[in-house]
Amino acid sequence: METTLIRKLACAVAVIALAGVAAHAETTAEILSRVDARKDMTRDVSRQIWEWAEVGYQETQSAELLASTLEKEGFAVERGVAGIPTAFVASWKRGDGPIIAILGEFDALPGINQDAVSSRSPIAGKAAGHACGHNVFAAGSLTAAISVKEWLERTGTAGEIRFYGTPAEEGGSGKVYMVRDGLFDDVDIAIHWHADDENSAAARTSLANRSAKFRFRGVSAHAAGAPEQARSALDGVEAMNMMANMMHEHIPQEARMHYVITAGGLAPNVVPDFAEVFYYVRHPETEGVEAIWARLENAARGAAQGTGTEVDWEIIHGNNPLW
Repeated sequence: METTLIRKLACAVAVIALAGVAAHAETTAEILSRVDARKDMTRDVSRQIWEWAEVGYQETQSAELLASTLEKEGFAVERGVAGIPTAFVASWKRGDGPIIAILGEFDALPGINQDAVSSRSPIAGKAAGHACGHNVFAAGSLTAAISVKEWLERTGTAGEIRFYGTPAEEGGSGKVYMVRDGLFDDVDIAIHWHADDENSAAARTSLANRSAKFRFRGVSAHAAGAPEQARSALDGVEAMNMMANMMHEHIPQEARMHYVITAGGLAPNVVPDFAEVFYYVRHPETEGVEAIWARLENAARGAAQGTGTEVDWEIIHGNNPLW
């Protein structure tokens, strides 16, 4: 598996290194052989990040492993960029030339994990795992950045290669804050890739999306002794979910809306005074997300009014589609 991933990455490295600036061209085979020479490092970094499986904005060990490895390869590393402890930018420059950015993600998904075997084998007690292969994403981009740096150095070509350590891709939108902080303003081209079950260089789009945690607050009481005095926050969540589920019939076919109840009370005989539901809305166009989102907020307000509770919400992230 490692060899396949290395060669997939190497194709991207060849495109980057030979694109437009090369007075000292090397063949794809030569570049592939140089990337293959680092396959042990790539595999080891990937496996270590797999084992740590750190979720968004908590990828302390994974970020440090990547940053320190790049430092050892001669990159200048700025840690904690955009006010995010696990975000960083590593750069190497020779003269004045194009600035090439390679993105590296490294966060895991909460609530799922897997041993490093080909059949389903969860690890008891482990709270997260790399179901989307971001361990491979990070390690592959690491090797790509080092390989381009070596190519610039070896051929005397002017240019700058940057590795962007982008945390919290799984619902946290770390890149959004890095873009907002101006970290990509001078970049000429930014390249990313993703682990998959086949090799390709297809240009794919993505869905615009937004998420929020809707928090309902009510009045607690004993469910048997004084239910009439209570106003259930969980009722608010369930009423909102019911309306949202009915909305599914009346949103565009290509849209997606999904949720998980993250807090719903602790005991059946105690009416919960707090409940929370976490929603995602996706659509190919940003305007489509915004239109559905307005209706979802109205559902939340209606649910609160109908159950005698109060509701507020916190936007967790929002992304435009990838074009």
